[in-house]
Amino acid sequence: LHTEYSLLDGSGKISKIIARAKELGMDSIAITDHGVMYGCVDFYKEAKAQGIKPILGCEIYVVPKSMHIKENSDKDNDIYHLVLLVRNETGYNNLMKIVSKASIEGFYYKPRVDHDYLKEHSEGIIALSACLGGEVQSYIARGSLKKAREVALIYKDIFKEGFYLELQDHGIEEQKKVNKELIKMSKELAIPLVATNDVHYIKKEDNVSHDILLCIQTGKTMQEENRMRYPS
Repeated sequence: LHTEYSLLDGSGKISKIIARAKELGMDSIAITDHGVMYGCVDFYKEAKAQGIKPILGCEIYVVPKSMHIKENSDKDNDIYHLVLLVRNETGYNNLMKIVSKASIEGFYYKPRVDHDYLKEHSEGIIALSACLGGEVQSYIARGSLKKAREVALIYKDIFKEGFYLELQDHGIEEQKKVNKELIKMSKELAIPLVATNDVHYIKKEDNVSHDILLCIQTGKTMQEENRMRYPS
């Protein structure tokens, strides 16, 4: 779930998101903004006020080698997505450290951390492998299945309190291909699956205004064909 605090990426206002979740009969809801935790306090208070369990988290940016490498030429240090969810107060403190370190020391185009830093601050945190931009999914999409398995086992080892392979279906062809491999991998490596939806706006009709938001983010106009847009 990306709220308004995923700047120029999510368009849902926190109060309206929580109200919609309640309207749909949901009993809990998680916040996973991109690389930041600015919205967590507002989200927590609003969810509590409306009688819904808040789950605090973040969709962070990870590099495999080192957050201190700051050059585009190192393809082995590409940026990937990873979803982290807080289990308890220790996890909340660790997530604040991860998100802060990513911006203060790891920032290069995005706030980034590496595997080593995650390993040192994984207590109290559950991790999900994220969308097509996740490390495991990216290797599957590129046909590097052996590497995808290696990475999945690294995350399983880092997040001993829970690491899940994440299935998403937004009508994107590549997701179907990746999901098949994730299901196989789950059985082979004994890593559980979780089905998620990548939420960036609240109601179906919000897709037009959200598309405009993406244009602002990428410096494009609505008329341009070759630009970032959500296929579904």
